[in-house]
Amino acid sequence: MWVHDIDPVLLDVGPLKVHWYGVMYLVGFAAAWWLGCVRARKPGSGWTEEQVSDLVFWGAMGVVLGGRFGYVLFYNFDQFLADPLWLFAVWEGGMSFHGGLLGVIFVLWLWGRKHNKSLLEMGDFVAPLIPIGLGAGRVGTFSGGELWGRATDLPWGVVFPRTADGLARHPSQLYEFALEGVLLFIILWWYSSQPRPRMAVSGLFLMLYGLFRSLVELVREPDSHLGFLAFDWLTMGQLLSVPMILIGAGMIGVAYARSVESANK
Repeated sequence: MWVHDIDPVLLDVGPLKVHWYGVMYLVGFAAAWWLGCVRARKPGSGWTEEQVSDLVFWGAMGVVLGGRFGYVLFYNFDQFLADPLWLFAVWEGGMSFHGGLLGVIFVLWLWGRKHNKSLLEMGDFVAPLIPIGLGAGRVGTFSGGELWGRATDLPWGVVFPRTADGLARHPSQLYEFALEGVLLFIILWWYSSQPRPRMAVSGLFLMLYGLFRSLVELVREPDSHLGFLAFDWLTMGQLLSVPMILIGAGMIGVAYARSVESANK
């Protein structure tokens, strides 16, 4: 058992306070830009480094705005109805991956219209660039002592002082770092390193993220104001991940079916 004593503020100089979570956002965006440039340099990639830089900038806007809107809509809509201006109180924290994903999809669509690229083409290019940022974000939540897991007696349990109950809990943030960050990146980077049917890479990202997130939700403490939605185990995170799994699996199936059909013509 280990007592969490990491200061959520990485750097404190006078009025300037730099939090771990903010730094991890920068790490994620920087990694996406660098990996995207690596892919853009490959012969026949169809992408330029300038396009990658532009796309990462717009993607960052989609992550931040969509993440905040998603958190308010999916997790705290009642508070928003009571105080609509709370939507803009970003300093209080509160981001949703699923909202961020929708935000990214929206800005990709807008960006693609300007640059004559389809949403599926952009999705296949961007998907392998995302997991490093997801993993970095989970490191940020762990460093900040947020979004902890349920109580456990396993030897690697962590006591998070902010829970005020003194119980050792699953470090679910680190589980997500390992699955949504490291493992998802390895699989997608390897899979996308060779030509694949259009939208297969995007579908694999959606399906695997949904599966990994759903698994970790089994040991992650649900949001206190929501609790379990049903069956004493179903959480909002799992409910939002189910469509990702189904849509992702469907996209993979359609992608390969079209590939076979095209090959047989």
